Amino acid sequence: MKVLVLNAGSSSLKYQLIDMRDESLIAKGVCDRISLGGSFISQRAAGSDEVRYETPMPTHFEAIKEILKALVSPEFGVIKSLDEIAAVGHRVVHSGEDFTSAVLIDDRSIVRIESNYELAPLHMVPNITGMKACREVLPGVPQAAVFDTTFHATMPDYAYMYAIPYEDYRQYKIRKYGFHGTSHQFVSGEAAKLMGTDQIKTVVCHLGNGASVSAVKNGKCVDTSMGLTPLEGLIMGTRSGDIDPAVLQFLMDKTGMTIQEATDYLNKKSGVKGVSGVSSDFRDLIAAMDEGNDRARLAIEMFSYRVKKYIGSYAAAMGGLDCIAFTGGIGENTEIVRELVMKDMEYLGVDFDFKKNRNVKRGAVTALSTERSRVSVYIIPTNEELVIARETVKLKP
Repeated sequence: MKVLVLNAGSSSLKYQLIDMRDESLIAKGVCDRISLGGSFISQRAAGSDEVRYETPMPTHFEAIKEILKALVSPEFGVIKSLDEIAAVGHRVVHSGEDFTSAVLIDDRSIVRIESNYELAPLHMVPNITGMKACREVLPGVPQAAVFDTTFHATMPDYAYMYAIPYEDYRQYKIRKYGFHGTSHQFVSGEAAKLMGTDQIKTVVCHLGNGASVSAVKNGKCVDTSMGLTPLEGLIMGTRSGDIDPAVLQFLMDKTGMTIQEATDYLNKKSGVKGVSGVSSDFRDLIAAMDEGNDRARLAIEMFSYRVKKYIGSYAAAMGGLDCIAFTGGIGENTEIVRELVMKDMEYLGVDFDFKKNRNVKRGAVTALSTERSRVSVYIIPTNEELVIARETVKLKP
């Protein structure tokens, strides 16, 4: 069976078509600049060159119609009929406390999903719009909502609760939820396969422009670094990560910023970009550091130090550690970050192969620990779309 996976952003719609018989990618693409003018679609079939063309897409409804046209195009399509699409899986950012796993999309579940709009308004609006548009364009095709948050739903209450008055948690759903769940689910699952058992204690480091760490014990998430929103936790591309909340009031008093401006400051102007003054892209930071830019050096070391601290704290939370897995654009491709994170980790039982770390084949699962190491260290490229497709297949009637 073939499953279409959709990931709707505010002005974009990414997609993949996956053959679930062997979990192979048939085609992937993106509709970009939706509603902005100059909108275009690009599609690449497995083993073929990219096809790209401009076409008007004032809303996500037109974008989904364009995706379906591209998939069956006589010139560059990959299927003969839309009847070959057996199901659709949608990435949805937030489940709130209403869902602990993926769910089939119907009128009732959409209402429940919409009730969590306030928890992530920037992401939930396009997610919901994409689901509604796809139901209209593909009536009768089973569709599933797969959430970024539900892999973390196994966290115990003492891990996800904030120390605020309990009534505010009950009324406003203020608690840690975590994100990047499909990535943490995939990578921890692949780590278990490599280790030959899921009865292990794994720390997954999903490091990209958005970054998070999870503690996975015996296949279940017991803690994660992101919180009510993706702002909590690690230093990121433009996000501050963990910070004294009194900093906001201090800055607002000093600068006259509004609460919205202060929130934007922490989300969009901070992180490694704010520290370095150079970029949120680690390729730019490394180049600047190599040229003697000390602020770029500082940003890289701050980022890596925060990852190291979370690994140590999660080893303590799980009562030990068997595996560390790096994934995401930075985790997979930035050797200096992995080196800084893994330096002086022998106390945990890690014997890291620093030489091998400098000669990694891009896109491949790679062991970075020596045979003597009590803790296995891997690079495991993530595949969030495949998780969404798998979860969709489980729900298909």
